[in-house]
Amino acid sequence: MSDIFAQAWAWLGQPNRWSWTDPAGIPYRTLEHLGFSALGLLVAGALTIPPALWLAHHRRGAFLASSVVNIGRAIPSFGLIILCWYLASRWGLNTSFWPLLVALVALALPPLFTNTYAGVLTVDAAAVDAARGTGHTETQIMLRMELPLASPVILAGARVAFLQLVATVAIGAIVNDGGGLGRYIVDGFAQGVAGYGEILAGGIAVIVLALLCEGLFSLITRLAVPKGLALGTTARPQVA
Repeated sequence: MSDIFAQAWAWLGQPNRWSWTDPAGIPYRTLEHLGFSALGLLVAGALTIPPALWLAHHRRGAFLASSVVNIGRAIPSFGLIILCWYLASRWGLNTSFWPLLVALVALALPPLFTNTYAGVLTVDAAAVDAARGTGHTETQIMLRMELPLASPVILAGARVAFLQLVATVAIGAIVNDGGGLGRYIVDGFAQGVAGYGEILAGGIAVIVLALLCEGLFSLITRLAVPKGLALGTTARPQVA
């Protein structure tokens, strides 16, 4: 075991590993990893948050919300990536980009949808009725009242989704030419025993990145949530 840690330390100590311009360097791979994860979250948010907001505002789609979160728990990340890779290869699409992106979006949909839906339901119905009585339109109520008040729950769902995407990008390196930090794990396995140090170093890098992202989302939540809104009592979502 100590030999593996020594190999990992030696691998990390190579100067080219920390080059910002080398495509095989850790900084470059980290940005690549974050870029794919962020793209998957943004696309999923654009597809999911508006309909979830509308359904919750009109108190519709409760069965859909519960079904989505159950589907999200049942989807195996690796199997979804392989399925998307097979379909992309059959349809002549870029197999190093689309399979991973589609899988990331699919994995991010359940927590974003259910948390947005649950968050809007926590908004006081009496306050909504009062807003209607003062002449606010339904769109204004959704965007200016329900969305800000539901933001702690929505951000909790985004945090869960993003951390899941960070982990999925790592295993997605098996079909992605870039692959982010997961490329080190895949390349290490290809080398056999000689690559154990690289595998361990890649795994540590993914863990550190996930922890940093967790801290960043906690900070974003504190800065983005309206003042006076209690985070601890509001953010009780049904997350996948």
